[in-house]
Amino acid sequence: MSKVKDPSLAKKGKLKIEWARMQMPVLLQVEMEYKKEKPFKNLTFGIALHVTEATAVLVQVLKAGGAKVYLAGCNPLSTQDEVAAALGAEGIEVFAWKDQTKKEYYWCLNQVLNARPHITFDDGADLLSLIHTERKHLLKTVIGGQEETTTGVIRLRAMAKEKALKYPVVAVNDTPTKHMFDNVYGTGQSTVDGILRATNILLAGKAVVVCGYGYCGKGLANRMRGMGAKVTVCEVEPINALQATMDGFSVMRLIDAAKVGDIFVTVTGDKHVLRKEHFQKMKDGAILANSGHFDSEIKIPDLEKLAKSKREIKPFVQEYTLKNGNKLYLLAEGRLVNLAAAEGHPSSVMDMSFANHALCARWLVKNYKGFKPEVYEVPKEIDEKIARLKLASLGIKIDSLTKEQKKYLTSWSEGT
Repeated sequence: MSKVKDPSLAKKGKLKIEWARMQMPVLLQVEMEYKKEKPFKNLTFGIALHVTEATAVLVQVLKAGGAKVYLAGCNPLSTQDEVAAALGAEGIEVFAWKDQTKKEYYWCLNQVLNARPHITFDDGADLLSLIHTERKHLLKTVIGGQEETTTGVIRLRAMAKEKALKYPVVAVNDTPTKHMFDNVYGTGQSTVDGILRATNILLAGKAVVVCGYGYCGKGLANRMRGMGAKVTVCEVEPINALQATMDGFSVMRLIDAAKVGDIFVTVTGDKHVLRKEHFQKMKDGAILANSGHFDSEIKIPDLEKLAKSKREIKPFVQEYTLKNGNKLYLLAEGRLVNLAAAEGHPSSVMDMSFANHALCARWLVKNYKGFKPEVYEVPKEIDEKIARLKLASLGIKIDSLTKEQKKYLTSWSEGT
């Protein structure tokens, strides 16, 4: 039995899902295949993703393929209540609502696991982690899983290295049609959107500090520059830092950037990136936001200890008045600002990410018996299929290699 905030929002949610479907031609192509094939007949999917209109389309595609789907959110603030209501009205078992407590969040995850899923989809690996710790009996049922985000893949690779991973998982995040588009263009745009919706500030001329220059950081830094901001990148990886420099960004230590930044955004996948020593050097009025998966990137306990008072100025904006008199503004409780204060990635970019999930699920079902409990890459043929379908949907045609060119690229006999 689903549990959502308000079932009466279903009509509004249905319209949002219809709009998303118009932006997701690749996934709709997959849906047409699955309606005929029914590759997931008699299978149960346990899913913990951000409950947005784009996720709803993925769920509809899996259902069209014959799957029984149980869905929870993967973040206490990211659920779109109207979408959850609409999916519930369609017969999907949904356990999600916006602004959950930690206890409610894990209750929802456990409701999904009560369905004894055969396949898990995660964004952050919380569902998989529960199975491996508190619900180990479910390991007899699960045949495989899939992971959507960088943070989750980091956790899974650590588990696999320590031989703690007990079933095969596909790293959907790591394939080019996901991370080169979803992470760069999706996170870049939606993070700017979340900051603007929460604050309505002018970005032009602001000193923006981007913490992390992975795919998400690259996208965010470029989007911020496009809005007229003066962007500084802070990194710990020398190659990423060098690339940020060559891309034209200022690069410095975070302790130095703390003195000059107007806006700080973490996109690292690590914990305690912004902490006490940085808060103490920030100027009055600095804004703090996070677009990494978990709310641990900004060390909020340090902020609480430094503050003499705290209040909510407006939705998703908390004002901390420090003992030195400076005010710092934390957005969305340090959680994903692009999903808490805005609507997350555009559906058109999630089209590729979720097409990867849908196609990898079929591949997993067909091949899992030969898999070990390891982290698997998305097959290249799936990635290329998605790219070709996306190009076709955009009306773009590309060239093909001639036989002569193919031979040249695969032989060693021709030289200068």
